[in-house]
Amino acid sequence: MTRDSRYDILFEPVRLGPVTSRNRFFQVPHCCGMGTQYTETQAAMRGVKAEGGWGVVCTEECMFHMTSETGSYPDPVLFEDRDIKAMAVIAEAIKKHGSLAGVELAHHGMSAENLYSRMAPLGPSSRPQFYGKPLHTKAMDKTDIRDFRRWHRDAALRAKAAGYDVVYVYAAHNIALPMHFLSRRYNDRTDEYGGSLENRVRLIRELLEETKDAIGDSCCVAIRFAVDELLGDAGITKDGEGREVIEMLAELPDLWDVNISGWANDSQSSRFSEEGYQESYVAFVKSLTSKPVVGVGRFTSPDAMVSQIKRGVLDLIGAARPSIADPFLPNKIDEGRIEDIRECIGCNFCISINNQSAPMRCTQNPTVGEEWRRGWHPERIAAKGSDDKVLIVGAGPAGLEAAHALGKRGYEVHLAEARREIGGRITAESALPGLAAWGRVRDYRAYGISQMGNVSVYRDSLMGPGELREFGAAHVVIATGARWRKDGVGRRNPAGIAGAGDHPVFTPDDIMAGAALQGPVVLFDDEDYYLGGVLAEKLRADGLDVTLVTANADVSAYCHNTLEQERIQARLIELGVTIIPLHNLAAIEAGEVELACVFTDRRRRLECASLVLVTGRKPEDSLYRSLTTDRGGIKTLTRIGDCVAPATIAAAVFEGHRYARELDGPAQGDVPFLRERVG
Repeated sequence: MTRDSRYDILFEPVRLGPVTSRNRFFQVPHCCGMGTQYTETQAAMRGVKAEGGWGVVCTEECMFHMTSETGSYPDPVLFEDRDIKAMAVIAEAIKKHGSLAGVELAHHGMSAENLYSRMAPLGPSSRPQFYGKPLHTKAMDKTDIRDFRRWHRDAALRAKAAGYDVVYVYAAHNIALPMHFLSRRYNDRTDEYGGSLENRVRLIRELLEETKDAIGDSCCVAIRFAVDELLGDAGITKDGEGREVIEMLAELPDLWDVNISGWANDSQSSRFSEEGYQESYVAFVKSLTSKPVVGVGRFTSPDAMVSQIKRGVLDLIGAARPSIADPFLPNKIDEGRIEDIRECIGCNFCISINNQSAPMRCTQNPTVGEEWRRGWHPERIAAKGSDDKVLIVGAGPAGLEAAHALGKRGYEVHLAEARREIGGRITAESALPGLAAWGRVRDYRAYGISQMGNVSVYRDSLMGPGELREFGAAHVVIATGARWRKDGVGRRNPAGIAGAGDHPVFTPDDIMAGAALQGPVVLFDDEDYYLGGVLAEKLRADGLDVTLVTANADVSAYCHNTLEQERIQARLIELGVTIIPLHNLAAIEAGEVELACVFTDRRRRLECASLVLVTGRKPEDSLYRSLTTDRGGIKTLTRIGDCVAPATIAAAVFEGHRYARELDGPAQGDVPFLRERVG
């Protein structure tokens, strides 16, 4: 297939100072939980993106001095010359495929913790450290500022020595020291670095000038700048100081990378934003500078990308999450295969794992992070090792991914689904408020399977042990998912909840199946992820009086990791959902529930006509267990996904993919992947 001529503009080269990007696809700096602690893992991950056609591939933020170190969090560093070697490994992997390699030099300033170095965090003024730690920043004197500029210049030279083509001055996301100097909230200085905007922007100007002087002959010097903090007059705005900064520095950098701040605004989930949502904030930048401009917006549609270029919004299409979901997105557009794009669903699961200091994962792309340690490639998979037939029972995320990957390997695959609709929990959950984009997990795999003559899908096919034995498949895979529990067994109530067996309760399965509830509704969320909040939103939209009870201090607490928690809580408050934090559900009685304070066990009663329990899930593994004693002619019998251990959709997709990769592969040892070694 050949490229649609409408997309030719996306493949035009773009000059970035002294270097040139081969096209307009720009993987902006994004965290990945790898750093240089997992150098080979990151190098392989970034290298695959370059292979997939991204003209520029950047690392994440790279700390350049011990006054801003992230302790156990795996950020890369360029503190000293001996750090060059590890960073060079990543740059080499990117440039091997003809892409430019970029690095974002970063200093967290007032948000730094420095748990390892034990150095005081630095800032323009003395203020409490951002994240609730019992320490203050040191107000930088002139010597500190001169040192800071020298550290940045030295790091830029190290980045050049490591082979990087694009080197950033980082002033975005409310975590960068140059942004702290710019901010009226944090900078109360009375010298030439404080007061007027011209003074507050001085440090950024000096960093740009000195970086260009040091490496500008051969490297693009970029700036990442947040044009709006969404704080109104209290912060930087696109119509105020954000615009003025662009005007002041317009021609100084070789590239403007513009966004909104902080990170939770810049990386909004699909639940709260649409593709291209940053356009209204950044569209003015190109009118003020002749230099190329890159921006983001969770772009997956080539038509949306072309529109941004032709309308003069951006020169380069920036992406973080879409490049994770499909590292080969540019090549697929180039080859006329846009139907094959594995579109980002905007769930922010990648961010959630990164925020737990582990190599990121992706709901859509199970190979990310496994490129080096397992040798998995997002577009290539080994051919089948036999002519055995495979039967998969259950077309949820695990079953669909297993069928899709096995089909690519060339196996004859039969996928049986008891319902008319395929997709399992994806189909049910994507019908809930804000989660429509999650249906892409099903749609990508369903489309891929539909193009394979060797994969058959049987709908409305409830299969029992006898049918499975008679089917004649050498390999049977059980992917029958899980059901939400009605007994209240969960994290806070491992023995269940008193009265759960005596009074009717509803589960998420019931609500997604269309059960009619009466108000007032009490929803007890013991899972702490997204579903409790989404269901409360749905029930409130249905006109019901809803109270959400959680043992945490806030709702959907895990969603702090996905950068959504504040938006979730705000939406529920705005909708009129009553929130009762720091309480467990102790007992269920006729027409009411009993709550217990998590600290004192003090009890209170609450009127309740309908009780919804979002607690634990129980694997639907009865079919598997019925076959374990009599498999008949079945060679292998395997469970995958939620019917083994209920978890996230990402985990189910991963397990389905792993099964497909490992069928007829070499035996897996106790450590089934490569481990990074130091030294």
